[in-house]
Amino acid sequence: MQLDDEARNQVRADVVECILAAGQSLSHASEIPHAWFGVQEGLIKWSIVDVEGREITLGGQSVGSWFGEGSLLRGQPRESDLVALQHSRVALLPQNTFEWLQQTRPSFNDFLLRQVNERLHWFMGSFVARGRLDANGQVARALTGLVHPLFNPLGGHHLHLSQEELAKLAAVSRQSCNVALAQLNDAGLLRVQYGAIEVLDRAGLAAWGSPQR
Repeated sequence: MQLDDEARNQVRADVVECILAAGQSLSHASEIPHAWFGVQEGLIKWSIVDVEGREITLGGQSVGSWFGEGSLLRGQPRESDLVALQHSRVALLPQNTFEWLQQTRPSFNDFLLRQVNERLHWFMGSFVARGRLDANGQVARALTGLVHPLFNPLGGHHLHLSQEELAKLAAVSRQSCNVALAQLNDAGLLRVQYGAIEVLDRAGLAAWGSPQR
């Protein structure tokens, strides 16, 4: 996202920081949106609760990603819960600054359009994949999301992520997650480390997490 000096200075002046402990909520479903979010440290999980009370994980936001523009653009209450999976620092850009950027900076609108389109494509794929992937595929897709350019704009493939955190993100049991990681590790797609996972083959991981596999 390219902003001129005036816009960058305005953003720096208006943004505030929110520090979250693991398990703490950033925002709840039905809340009126008031800010655009940017992850500075940690990992944020998106989820919704279906009509039967089951939690459905939509994805994760890692360092460098901005999100929450959908609720601001619609002007409607948020439909998802946002929860920190680990200690996190999140930048909150006030709604009035967000709207000022929209009104005065065409490059900002171009960025939003690309981001909304890419996010829609990802969520459509997740909808198709739901119910068609086994635990291995769900873990692969969750990891693919974490290194996706939209959710991981800094491009890092070394994820400081525990297996328990990944299991929550993939909506599988920790045991199933451990088995999946072992198979993905043996396939040469990633390397499991203490408290971290290094993605070695993003394309291969994405193929493993595809419902067409």
